[in-house]
Amino acid sequence: MGKRSRQRNRNQNQNSGRENAGWGAGYADIVKENKLFEHYYKEQGLVPEGEFEQFMEAMREPLPATIRITGYKSHAREILHCLKEKYFKDLQELDIDGQKIEAPRPLSWYPDELAWHTSMSRKIIRKSPLLEKFHQFLVSETESGNISRQEAVSMIPPLLLKIEPHHRILDMCAAPGSKTAQLIEMLHADMDVPFPEGFVIANDVDNKRCYLLVHQAKRLNSPCIMVINHDASCIPALQVDSEGKKDVLLYDRVLCDVPCSGDGTMRKNIDVWKKWTTSNSLHLHGLQLRIAVRGVEQLAVGGRMVYSTCSLNPIEDEAVIAALLEKSEGALELDDASADLPGLRYMPGVTSWKLMTKEGQWYGDWSEVPKARHTQIRPTMFPPKDPEKVSSMHLERCMRILPHHQNTGGFFVAVLVKKAPMPWNKRHPKLRKDGSAAPTGGPAVTPSPADTPQEGEVEGGVPEGKVDGAPQETGAAGDRACGPPPSKKLKLFGYKEDPFVFLTEDDPVFSTIQSFYDLSPKFPKLNVLTRTHEGKKRHLYMVSKELRNVLLNNSERMKVINTGVKVWSRNSDGEEFGCAFRLAQEGIYTLQPYIRSRIIRVSVNDIKVLLTQENPFLSKLEEDAHAQAKQMGMGSIVLKFIPSPETPTEPQCPIQLCGWRGKTSIRAFVSRNERLHYLRMLGVEVFRDKQGLGQKKEEEGAPGGREGVEVDERDKEEGEAAEAEPGDGSEQGSSGAEDGSSSRRNDS
Repeated sequence: MGKRSRQRNRNQNQNSGRENAGWGAGYADIVKENKLFEHYYKEQGLVPEGEFEQFMEAMREPLPATIRITGYKSHAREILHCLKEKYFKDLQELDIDGQKIEAPRPLSWYPDELAWHTSMSRKIIRKSPLLEKFHQFLVSETESGNISRQEAVSMIPPLLLKIEPHHRILDMCAAPGSKTAQLIEMLHADMDVPFPEGFVIANDVDNKRCYLLVHQAKRLNSPCIMVINHDASCIPALQVDSEGKKDVLLYDRVLCDVPCSGDGTMRKNIDVWKKWTTSNSLHLHGLQLRIAVRGVEQLAVGGRMVYSTCSLNPIEDEAVIAALLEKSEGALELDDASADLPGLRYMPGVTSWKLMTKEGQWYGDWSEVPKARHTQIRPTMFPPKDPEKVSSMHLERCMRILPHHQNTGGFFVAVLVKKAPMPWNKRHPKLRKDGSAAPTGGPAVTPSPADTPQEGEVEGGVPEGKVDGAPQETGAAGDRACGPPPSKKLKLFGYKEDPFVFLTEDDPVFSTIQSFYDLSPKFPKLNVLTRTHEGKKRHLYMVSKELRNVLLNNSERMKVINTGVKVWSRNSDGEEFGCAFRLAQEGIYTLQPYIRSRIIRVSVNDIKVLLTQENPFLSKLEEDAHAQAKQMGMGSIVLKFIPSPETPTEPQCPIQLCGWRGKTSIRAFVSRNERLHYLRMLGVEVFRDKQGLGQKKEEEGAPGGREGVEVDERDKEEGEAAEAEPGDGSEQGSSGAEDGSSSRRNDS
């Protein structure tokens, strides 16, 4: 056994207990008790009278599993139908170890029944043979991006942002990406629009976690997402071209889900019971406030910012909001979101709280804090003294979700609306001719009119995050928690990323693509990019026009980890058929509206044949599709199903698949999980047996009267495999492929 294998086994052994611990098993040495925690929250009075024991009992219970159906795809309803009619019905009368399993229920406050929770623990779902099909369904649909396993309270902030397709959105602390995925879905509410005007810029300070974020975002195949790697407290202000001049990019929506002590996650993160102390919140308060300040600086006037934590501690919650409101001098106000999520039970924010050190010393006001502690305890951690000021802040509009009210984790969320520029941004920062900020106190160059930001658009308009005339909080160690963050040089760390190179309109690669696929004149060639300056282009990606603008104007200002959706992959065998690039399934819904040839209209039965047989003869297609395929030359194709309201037993959503028309056969280029997804939409259920030794088909009839069909993933009887298989770049062709883009790190 090699060194790497031994290390992997050691890690797996170390993590096995941790994995199960969040669901009520393992970690026998950790007792779910922390007297300091109980004493602290009893004194704060956050839990209604008479409910504290209930609150603590809920904190000791495992967190229920929750899933969310991705809402922007038109087949969300089909997935919901499949869940309700097939899997949830099977669970209603299920009995495991003498205990009746409670059927999953929709979250009452999540729109359109697209989020569900169950009292079944993750351990039961994974380990019970009776639930094996349900578990495989969850895994497969999660991988193909149609379901997200996400904590219920984590779904709240994106809903409160009220996203519309034209919004420019900044997700400041985005990893691991479940909330980011929600934002992307909301941008694509209308699937008939391949390029919404809006976009999501998702940031995280941890380089490794950025790749987890990329994986989450890539499942949604959107051209409107960019992942960047920066410290959120000094995230650079970006520039864009606007009508021939440089403007500062301001966001319509900002999600500020800050790092926190996480005491609301005790139900799944059992370590917190042992490690919780009041000093955690004291250490994090300053960082949380700096991130929030940077967020509102980059928010456009009239925009919304949601501040959230998975902590119940007022030092991390109301204290940050109160300090932010006080420094804003009326530029910000808390929005009343009480009517936005009917059915969600929460406690209003508090207006008074106390601070406790880890030694148990309580302080009710800054004046009581000894000078020796001024470096750890700051004035912004205490509630404002003036009752009038406190009243005008409306801190009761904050929302604190307690675990025992609706069987969730603990959570805090507040919605801020920006009414005017921040007071420290009212004076224009001085810009050099290159658009960067002149150092404070240093010589400045008068900018040209084209370089000068317009009134009301100067928020955070300094690339390095430094604003002239910014207020600084007085106090020990020159703490600047409530002012704009200090300037910070961009440091490259982590993996070195491949470049993002946009193609020109006259790039020779377009000539064959244009003629082979008969692209519409409206096709935005300038939005196509590749990841190499030299050599052959392996993959072509597309981004929206707005993200192209951001990329071109900020290449030196930000570290981009990933953006764009893959639309074509090089296929050397394709050159002899007229085009060296085959279509990529990831980008088919983005690209297909511009393709005017190479499209075969298929029926439900055709799709069943294509997804259950490896290389079926053209003659296995129904008459209409067979006739279309016979008239088409060899090469990459689009297989398109258009639903008919007259046949309600068939899927009522469009299906588009990439394929390959061979000499006498045809093939679908779809990864294994996507195959299983589309087959489920057609009423066919395929799952692995417990030992993973092969595929089994669902024997019973499918819901809604849809018939089951036999699945043969390795149908070789026709002897057509070699003939239909394109060469280089065909990694998606195999039905057994786990990932269609595994050949390159940047494509993950």
